[in-house]
Amino acid sequence: MVPSSRLAEAIGGADVLFLYDFSSGALESVWPEADALRWVQVAAIGVDAVLFDGLIDSDIVLTNSRGIFEEPIAEYVLGQILAFAKDFRRSWEAQRDERWQHFDTASIAGAAVTIVGPGPIGRATARLLRAVGMSVRAVGRTARTDPDFGTVTTDVRAAVADADYVVLAAPLTAQTRGMVDAGVLAAMRPSARLINIGRGELVDTAALVSALQAGSIAGAALDVVDPEPLPAGHPLWNAPGVRITPHNSGDAHGWRDALQQQFIANFRRYAAGQPLRNVVDKRRGYTPSTPKPSGTG
Repeated sequence: MVPSSRLAEAIGGADVLFLYDFSSGALESVWPEADALRWVQVAAIGVDAVLFDGLIDSDIVLTNSRGIFEEPIAEYVLGQILAFAKDFRRSWEAQRDERWQHFDTASIAGAAVTIVGPGPIGRATARLLRAVGMSVRAVGRTARTDPDFGTVTTDVRAAVADADYVVLAAPLTAQTRGMVDAGVLAAMRPSARLINIGRGELVDTAALVSALQAGSIAGAALDVVDPEPLPAGHPLWNAPGVRITPHNSGDAHGWRDALQQQFIANFRRYAAGQPLRNVVDKRRGYTPSTPKPSGTG
């Protein structure tokens, strides 16, 4: 593995790059030296940090790590929903204080979930939440019916208006950046919770802080934030009803080995002249659900 500080020395003449640090802008910084590059694989599903104009306009094939993180992230979403509904934090605090304090909890069966982003993560999440009795629908680019989501709509504000939980699983693109703004947050129920496992930049952070402090929504579980890492003293840390995790919702044991094995399998396809898996549509910023095979030329 080449450190980003040495990438400029190594990239010349290389035709394949496995970009392990998905948030790194190192490739753009050494772009003039990438004189033979034909394929880049990113160790993540989201590829927003890599999509600079030079790469987008080139013939270089970009692939991601779809197929590794979806199920663990779906489990994370279910876990956060259960934590909100059963108020585990209240129980832990009572235990810490050695207080035996009874309280009622909520049921998740029948609760309404809106998933913004019906891609692979959103789909895995929908299947798991429907399996435990939750009602699911989605917001996507096109309106349609779907076996996992039921209804897919394009109207974010309408879709969040009666949701108990709003899950953000969309890729970060020019169209989705800041999509959850003050208007969307105001459209949510005061009892609703926001769960973000997509990208922090999907949300207007200042608007989210204001909504939480005002009680416009009941809480948020944030595995991704803007800015990231979240600096000490940021108001999100102590906003009412917030649970923050360090961008690790998909990092179940063995994920590093899985990333490497996936790259090796794709490299064998590359060496054999076979179509690569998980090819990203660089103009859209994500891997289409039914991608067409692509070569490496």
